[in-house]
Amino acid sequence: MLLYYITDRKGLSGSEAQQFRALLSRIADAARAGVDYIQLREKDLPSRQLERLAREAGRAIHDNSNTAKLLINGRADVALAVGADGIHLPSGELAASEVRALWKQCTGSQPLIGVSAHSTADILDAEAQGADFAVLAPIFEKVQTSTPGIGLQALLATCTYPATARFAVLALGGVTLSNAHACIKAGAAGVAGIRLFQQGDVFETVKRLREL
Repeated sequence: MLLYYITDRKGLSGSEAQQFRALLSRIADAARAGVDYIQLREKDLPSRQLERLAREAGRAIHDNSNTAKLLINGRADVALAVGADGIHLPSGELAASEVRALWKQCTGSQPLIGVSAHSTADILDAEAQGADFAVLAPIFEKVQTSTPGIGLQALLATCTYPATARFAVLALGGVTLSNAHACIKAGAAGVAGIRLFQQGDVFETVKRLREL
């Protein structure tokens, strides 16, 4: 099962400086706990500030894990500049094939590429463009915004669709320790979340998820 932590420093308490410190601490803990992928999703930050944070996040991850990967949300330039492991592409933006070609040209290596998806068609497009995985959302209702979820049946239909059955689809949106098993049972290759990994004891969260 793939575990994917998506960051949101503004969900942490304290002043801005305290939020940055708390976020880096949480990233280090998540890496040490065994989270597979960590997406730096601080979209409001100016480029230089994002780059500095990404460098620190990369150090926090690699100092605490030999396997956890850092992905930068939507910014291939920042991801390349800081030596991140890959990039997460929001729905409707750059194609994974374009990013992969640029990355290979710049580094000679292959990036890890995740893509946001909201339908089976999005999943099919992500796979066709050469992404490594897609994050399907929202599965469950987002209480904070009253956004309805697409439901477990939609997740099941996507994960068992013949053309996508072997492509990694992660469940996102209202995923908790209580319903994560249902997502895996529906065919998801893993679960993603902000609060799932950013609130509470991340070591206990990862332990319980690994036991599913």
